[in-house]
Amino acid sequence: MERALSSRLDLSNFLAGAERRAFKQAMFAVRNEDSALDIVQDAMMRLAEKYGDREANEWPLLFQRILQNAIRDFYRRSKVRSLWTVLFSSLTPTDDDDEDPLETLATDVGSDDSTTPHRNAERMQLLGIIEKEISRLPPRQREAFLMRYWEDMDIAETATAMGCTEGSVKTHCSRASHTLAAALKAKGIEL
Repeated sequence: MERALSSRLDLSNFLAGAERRAFKQAMFAVRNEDSALDIVQDAMMRLAEKYGDREANEWPLLFQRILQNAIRDFYRRSKVRSLWTVLFSSLTPTDDDDEDPLETLATDVGSDDSTTPHRNAERMQLLGIIEKEISRLPPRQREAFLMRYWEDMDIAETATAMGCTEGSVKTHCSRASHTLAAALKAKGIEL
C-alpha cells in the first residue's frame, strides 16, 4: 500500500515537471492552445492509466512516445475529418453545423427554392453513391467509420463500443477512408 502511494506521488511529481515542456511541444506541433492542452492532458492520462505502475526511470521515454503519438493522432483526425467535412458540406446548403448531411439531404430536396432541380438531383445521386460505397465496406470498417465520423465518437469510445483496441479502430477507420476515397475517385468524384 505504501509503495502504491509513493508511486502515485512520484508520478504526480513527474507529470507536474513535464507539463510545461510537453505543452510547448504540443503548441509547436499543432499551433492551437486548446488542442495542445487536450493533447497533453490525454498523454498524461494515458501514462497514468497504462504505465503508472512502471519504474519512474521509464516514464520520460514512455511519456514522450505517448505525447508524440497523441500529436500524430490529432493530425490524422484533422486530416480525415476535414476531408469528409468538405465532401459533406458540399451536400448541405444550410449553415447549421449540428445537422447530419444524410438526414438533411432527404428533407431539403424540394424545400429550398434557391436550389435547382438539377442541383437537387446531383446531390441525391452523390448521396446514393456515398451510401452505396459505405454499405460495401467490411462490417468492422463500416462500424468504426460511422461511429468516428457520423457519431463523432473519439477513438477510446469507439474502441469500447466495438470491443476492440484503439489501434484496431484507427486501422479500421484508415482503411475505410482510403477505400471510400478510392471508390469515389473511380467514379469521378474528387475529394
